[in-house]
Amino acid sequence: MWPLDIYIGWDSREQEAFKVAKDSIFKHTKALINIYPLQQSWLREQGHYWRSADPLASTEFSLTRFLVPHLQEYRGWALFCDCDFLFRRDIADLFKLCDDRYAVMCVKHDYKPKDTHKMDNRVQHQYDRKNWSSLMLINCGHEQVKRLMPYDVNTQTALYLHQFKWLTDDMIGELPIEWNYLEGWHTKEDCADPAAVHFTRGGPWLDNYQNVEYATEWKRYV
Repeated sequence: MWPLDIYIGWDSREQEAFKVAKDSIFKHTKALINIYPLQQSWLREQGHYWRSADPLASTEFSLTRFLVPHLQEYRGWALFCDCDFLFRRDIADLFKLCDDRYAVMCVKHDYKPKDTHKMDNRVQHQYDRKNWSSLMLINCGHEQVKRLMPYDVNTQTALYLHQFKWLTDDMIGELPIEWNYLEGWHTKEDCADPAAVHFTRGGPWLDNYQNVEYATEWKRYV
């Protein structure tokens, strides 16, 4: 099997979260993997990303995630995930779900948070398909994905990108909840043993989220 290519969002305010996400992937797999930090400053230096800073963006990788197909030279499958993940199972099991019929595969949440703020007092935006793009298996060589060029990532609206308006809906495959379990939203009834926990509201690297679900497990990596 070729190395599994994984891109993790990198934010200067959440470097500890990035390290835990990376280390938790390595802990549970024997697969050959490449993990790339999706760092906006590097993407700007290399000329891949040039749009003006968005004061409404909750992370530095809010939109750069959509450069993954370009960075992969539109070849093969790649995984993108936010940095605020804790992986509890072999990432190779997720890649086994890749289905070449689809351009992108994700957990199709119906997520409507009641909180107005998250993380370190960042605004909690409300929109359809929220958190669908927080973990994506991307079929980078798919014809519809090839239409997503760096120009689009740098000029289109955030909603156009995050709501997958660059795809037809039938090209969005569905992953099980266990691979993007939203802490504080999902419950054990939704998924008793998640493979990947997403601290989308805020996680144990922040003072106000020390006792959230799976915090103790997250802290073991620190």
